[in-house]
Amino acid sequence: MSHEKPSLETQPRTEVHRTPDAVNRFSTRVNNYVKYRPTYPTGVIDLLGSACGLVPNSVVADIGSGTGILSELFLKNGNPVLAVEPNREMRSAAERLLNHYPRFTSIDGSAEATTLANASVDFITAAQAFHWFDQTRARAEFTRILQPGGWAILIWNERRLATSAFLRDFEDLLLTYGTDYSQVRHENVDNEIASFYHPASFKLATFENVQELDFAGLLGRVFSASYTPEPGHPHYESMLRRLDNLFRAHQVHGKVTIEYDTKLYYAHLKP
Repeated sequence: MSHEKPSLETQPRTEVHRTPDAVNRFSTRVNNYVKYRPTYPTGVIDLLGSACGLVPNSVVADIGSGTGILSELFLKNGNPVLAVEPNREMRSAAERLLNHYPRFTSIDGSAEATTLANASVDFITAAQAFHWFDQTRARAEFTRILQPGGWAILIWNERRLATSAFLRDFEDLLLTYGTDYSQVRHENVDNEIASFYHPASFKLATFENVQELDFAGLLGRVFSASYTPEPGHPHYESMLRRLDNLFRAHQVHGKVTIEYDTKLYYAHLKP
Protein backbone atom coordinates (compact mmCIF):
# COMPACT_ATOMS: atom_id res chain seq x y z
CA MET A 1 0.00 0.00 0.00
CA SER A 2 1.21 3.53 -0.70
CA HIS A 3 -0.32 6.45 1.19
CA GLU A 4 0.50 9.96 2.25
CA LYS A 5 -2.12 10.42 4.95
CA PRO A 6 -4.62 7.54 4.90
CA SER A 7 -8.13 8.28 3.73
CA LEU A 8 -10.48 7.83 6.67
CA GLU A 9 -13.22 5.90 4.92
CA THR A 10 -14.47 4.65 8.23
CA GLN A 11 -17.12 2.30 9.47
CA PRO A 12 -20.03 3.68 11.52
CA ARG A 13 -19.15 4.04 15.18
CA THR A 14 -20.79 1.32 17.25
CA GLU A 15 -21.45 1.19 20.94
CA VAL A 16 -18.99 -1.02 22.79
CA HIS A 17 -19.88 -2.32 26.23
CA ARG A 18 -16.52 -2.12 28.01
CA THR A 19 -15.75 -1.90 31.67
CA PRO A 20 -15.60 1.90 32.09
CA ASP A 21 -12.59 1.55 34.35
CA ALA A 22 -10.56 0.04 31.53
CA VAL A 23 -10.99 3.20 29.46
CA ASN A 24 -10.95 5.90 32.14
CA ARG A 25 -8.49 4.69 34.75
CA PHE A 26 -5.57 6.60 33.15
CA SER A 27 -7.41 9.92 32.81
CA THR A 28 -5.67 11.47 35.82
CA ARG A 29 -2.29 9.93 34.95
CA VAL A 30 -1.69 11.52 31.56
CA ASN A 31 0.99 14.10 32.44
CA ASN A 32 3.11 11.54 34.26
CA TYR A 33 2.50 9.01 31.49
CA VAL A 34 3.84 11.44 28.89
CA LYS A 35 6.92 12.39 30.91
CA TYR A 36 7.93 9.19 32.65
CA ARG A 37 6.83 6.09 30.76
CA PRO A 38 9.71 4.40 28.93
CA THR A 39 9.96 4.58 25.16
CA TYR A 40 10.49 1.57 22.90
CA PRO A 41 13.84 0.56 21.37
CA THR A 42 14.47 1.53 17.75
CA GLY A 43 15.32 -2.13 17.22
CA VAL A 44 11.56 -2.72 17.07
CA ILE A 45 11.48 -0.93 13.71
CA ASP A 46 14.53 -2.85 12.46
CA LEU A 47 13.00 -6.19 13.46
CA LEU A 48 9.66 -5.45 11.83
CA GLY A 49 11.45 -4.35 8.68
CA SER A 50 13.56 -7.49 8.38
CA ALA A 51 11.00 -10.02 9.63
CA CYS A 52 7.68 -8.53 8.51
CA GLY A 53 8.47 -6.29 5.58
CA LEU A 54 7.71 -2.98 7.29
CA VAL A 55 8.56 -0.06 4.99
CA PRO A 56 7.86 3.67 5.40
CA ASN A 57 4.65 3.43 3.35
CA SER A 58 3.21 0.62 5.47
CA VAL A 59 0.02 1.85 7.16
CA VAL A 60 0.06 1.24 10.92
CA ALA A 61 -3.02 1.20 13.14
CA ASP A 62 -1.77 1.73 16.69
CA ILE A 63 -4.62 0.46 18.86
CA GLY A 64 -4.93 1.72 22.42
CA SER A 65 -2.30 4.26 21.38
CA GLY A 66 -2.51 6.25 24.59
CA THR A 67 -0.25 9.30 24.55
CA GLY A 68 1.43 8.12 21.36
CA ILE A 69 4.73 6.71 22.63
CA LEU A 70 4.81 3.83 20.14
CA SER A 71 3.02 5.83 17.45
CA GLU A 72 5.92 8.28 17.38
CA LEU A 73 8.42 5.50 16.75
CA PHE A 74 6.58 4.62 13.53
CA LEU A 75 6.02 8.27 12.58
CA LYS A 76 9.76 8.85 12.80
CA ASN A 77 10.15 5.91 10.42
CA GLY A 78 7.86 7.72 7.96
CA ASN A 79 4.81 5.49 8.42
CA PRO A 80 1.23 6.72 8.23
CA VAL A 81 -0.12 6.03 11.73
CA LEU A 82 -3.79 5.75 12.66
CA ALA A 83 -3.73 6.22 16.43
CA VAL A 84 -6.90 4.68 17.88
CA GLU A 85 -7.53 5.60 21.52
CA PRO A 86 -10.80 5.62 23.54
CA ASN A 87 -9.56 7.77 26.44
CA ARG A 88 -10.14 11.45 25.67
CA GLU A 89 -7.37 12.82 27.89
CA MET A 90 -4.72 10.45 26.53
CA ARG A 91 -5.85 11.00 22.95
CA SER A 92 -5.67 14.78 23.42
CA ALA A 93 -2.14 14.50 24.80
CA ALA A 94 -1.07 12.50 21.74
CA GLU A 95 -2.60 15.12 19.47
CA ARG A 96 -0.65 17.90 21.19
CA LEU A 97 2.59 15.95 20.90
CA LEU A 98 2.25 14.42 17.45
CA ASN A 99 0.11 16.65 15.26
CA HIS A 100 3.23 18.12 13.66
CA TYR A 101 3.79 14.76 11.94
CA PRO A 102 1.86 14.97 8.64
CA ARG A 103 1.18 11.23 8.65
CA PHE A 104 -0.38 11.14 12.12
CA THR A 105 -4.15 10.67 12.40
CA SER A 106 -5.91 10.59 15.77
CA ILE A 107 -9.06 8.49 16.02
CA ASP A 108 -11.65 8.22 18.77
CA GLY A 109 -12.15 4.47 18.74
CA SER A 110 -11.33 1.27 20.58
CA ALA A 111 -9.81 -2.14 19.94
CA GLU A 112 -13.28 -3.60 19.59
CA ALA A 113 -14.61 -0.78 17.37
CA THR A 114 -11.80 1.07 15.61
CA THR A 115 -14.10 2.75 13.02
CA LEU A 116 -11.46 1.93 10.36
CA ALA A 117 -12.41 0.56 6.95
CA ASN A 118 -12.14 -3.09 5.97
CA ALA A 119 -8.65 -4.26 4.89
CA SER A 120 -7.27 -0.74 5.35
CA VAL A 121 -4.02 -1.29 7.29
CA ASP A 122 -0.81 -3.30 6.89
CA PHE A 123 0.19 -3.50 10.55
CA ILE A 124 -1.75 -3.41 13.80
CA THR A 125 0.17 -2.59 16.96
CA ALA A 126 -0.94 -2.63 20.59
CA ALA A 127 1.61 -1.37 23.11
CA GLN A 128 0.93 -1.83 26.85
CA ALA A 129 -2.73 -2.23 25.88
CA PHE A 130 -3.74 -5.76 24.89
CA HIS A 131 -4.56 -6.78 28.46
CA TRP A 132 -7.30 -4.11 28.55
CA PHE A 133 -9.07 -5.43 25.43
CA ASP A 134 -12.08 -7.69 25.05
CA GLN A 135 -9.84 -10.12 23.21
CA THR A 136 -12.51 -12.01 21.27
CA ARG A 137 -14.05 -8.84 19.90
CA ALA A 138 -10.68 -7.19 19.33
CA ARG A 139 -9.46 -10.16 17.32
CA ALA A 140 -12.51 -10.02 15.06
CA GLU A 141 -11.98 -6.27 14.57
CA PHE A 142 -8.27 -6.68 13.85
CA THR A 143 -8.99 -9.38 11.29
CA ARG A 144 -11.50 -7.08 9.62
CA ILE A 145 -9.24 -4.05 9.23
CA LEU A 146 -6.00 -5.88 8.32
CA GLN A 147 -4.98 -6.28 4.71
CA PRO A 148 -4.51 -9.93 3.65
CA GLY A 149 -1.06 -10.89 4.86
CA GLY A 150 -1.01 -8.07 7.42
CA TRP A 151 0.68 -8.35 10.79
CA ALA A 152 -0.62 -8.03 14.35
CA ILE A 153 2.00 -6.81 16.82
CA LEU A 154 1.66 -6.93 20.63
CA ILE A 155 4.35 -5.17 22.65
CA TRP A 156 5.14 -4.53 26.29
CA ASN A 157 7.95 -2.97 28.26
CA GLU A 158 8.09 -5.68 30.91
CA ARG A 159 9.78 -4.43 34.05
CA ARG A 160 12.33 -6.81 35.51
CA LEU A 161 11.35 -7.78 39.02
CA ALA A 162 14.43 -9.22 40.68
CA THR A 163 17.64 -8.41 38.82
CA SER A 164 18.71 -5.86 41.46
CA ALA A 165 18.00 -5.12 45.09
CA PHE A 166 16.22 -1.92 44.03
CA LEU A 167 13.91 -3.75 41.63
CA ARG A 168 13.07 -6.37 44.26
CA ASP A 169 12.18 -3.68 46.80
CA PHE A 170 10.29 -1.68 44.17
CA GLU A 171 8.15 -4.69 43.27
CA ASP A 172 7.43 -5.29 46.94
CA LEU A 173 6.30 -1.65 47.28
CA LEU A 174 3.87 -2.04 44.38
CA LEU A 175 2.51 -5.30 45.75
CA THR A 176 1.99 -3.61 49.12
CA TYR A 177 0.40 -0.37 47.96
CA GLY A 178 -0.98 -1.06 44.48
CA THR A 179 -4.75 -0.81 44.63
CA ASP A 180 -5.37 -3.67 42.19
CA TYR A 181 -1.86 -4.31 40.91
CA SER A 182 -2.02 -8.11 41.07
CA GLN A 183 -5.31 -8.19 39.16
CA VAL A 184 -4.48 -5.85 36.26
CA ARG A 185 -0.80 -6.52 35.52
CA HIS A 186 -0.29 -7.47 31.90
CA GLU A 187 1.47 -10.75 32.69
CA ASN A 188 -1.97 -12.12 33.56
CA VAL A 189 -2.71 -12.53 29.83
CA ASP A 190 0.48 -14.38 28.87
CA ASN A 191 -1.45 -17.61 28.38
CA GLU A 192 -4.02 -15.84 26.20
CA ILE A 193 -1.59 -14.59 23.56
CA ALA A 194 -1.32 -17.98 21.84
CA SER A 195 -5.09 -18.23 21.81
CA PHE A 196 -5.37 -14.75 20.29
CA TYR A 197 -3.09 -15.64 17.38
CA HIS A 198 -4.40 -19.20 16.85
CA PRO A 199 -4.30 -20.92 14.37
CA ALA A 200 -1.16 -18.97 13.47
CA SER A 201 1.95 -19.36 15.61
CA PHE A 202 3.48 -16.16 16.93
CA LYS A 203 7.15 -15.26 17.19
CA LEU A 204 8.68 -13.38 20.10
CA ALA A 205 11.54 -10.90 20.00
CA THR A 206 13.03 -9.38 23.15
CA PHE A 207 15.05 -6.18 23.54
CA GLU A 208 16.81 -4.70 26.53
CA ASN A 209 15.51 -1.33 27.70
CA VAL A 210 16.38 0.85 30.71
CA GLN A 211 15.31 4.04 32.48
CA GLU A 212 17.59 6.02 34.77
CA LEU A 213 15.47 8.17 37.06
CA ASP A 214 16.07 10.78 39.73
CA PHE A 215 13.56 10.94 42.58
CA ALA A 216 11.17 13.19 40.67
CA GLY A 217 11.33 10.79 37.75
CA LEU A 218 10.71 7.78 39.99
CA LEU A 219 7.70 9.53 41.50
CA GLY A 220 6.36 10.29 38.04
CA ARG A 221 6.93 6.73 36.88
CA VAL A 222 5.06 5.38 39.91
CA PHE A 223 2.11 7.73 39.43
CA SER A 224 1.88 6.99 35.71
CA ALA A 225 0.55 3.55 36.71
CA SER A 226 -3.21 3.18 37.05
CA TYR A 227 -3.00 1.16 40.28
CA THR A 228 -0.97 3.45 42.57
CA PRO A 229 -2.72 5.49 45.30
CA GLU A 230 -3.33 9.12 44.40
CA PRO A 231 -3.63 12.12 46.77
CA GLY A 232 -6.52 11.59 49.15
CA HIS A 233 -6.13 7.82 49.25
CA PRO A 234 -5.52 6.54 52.81
CA HIS A 235 -2.23 4.87 51.77
CA TYR A 236 -0.89 7.73 49.67
CA GLU A 237 1.33 9.34 52.31
CA SER A 238 2.74 6.07 53.63
CA MET A 239 3.60 4.97 50.10
CA LEU A 240 5.45 8.26 49.50
CA ARG A 241 7.50 7.78 52.67
CA ARG A 242 8.42 4.25 51.70
CA LEU A 243 9.29 5.31 48.16
CA ASP A 244 11.55 8.05 49.52
CA ASN A 245 13.32 5.54 51.79
CA LEU A 246 13.64 3.09 48.92
CA PHE A 247 15.22 5.73 46.68
CA ARG A 248 17.65 6.86 49.37
CA ALA A 249 18.73 3.27 50.01
CA HIS A 250 19.38 2.39 46.36
CA GLN A 251 20.27 5.59 44.48
CA VAL A 252 23.68 5.87 42.88
CA HIS A 253 24.74 9.42 42.05
CA GLY A 254 21.15 10.54 42.56
CA LYS A 255 19.51 8.01 40.26
CA VAL A 256 18.01 4.53 40.23
CA THR A 257 17.71 2.22 37.24
CA ILE A 258 14.58 0.41 36.09
CA GLU A 259 15.39 -2.42 33.70
CA TYR A 260 12.90 -3.75 31.17
CA ASP A 261 12.61 -6.51 28.65
CA THR A 262 10.74 -5.07 25.69
CA LYS A 263 8.76 -8.05 24.41
CA LEU A 264 7.37 -7.99 20.89
CA TYR A 265 4.94 -10.69 19.74
CA TYR A 266 4.22 -10.83 16.01
CA ALA A 267 2.21 -13.00 13.63
CA HIS A 268 -0.38 -12.90 10.89
CA LEU A 269 -4.00 -13.09 11.98
CA LYS A 270 -6.02 -15.73 10.20
CA PRO A 271 -9.83 -15.58 10.14
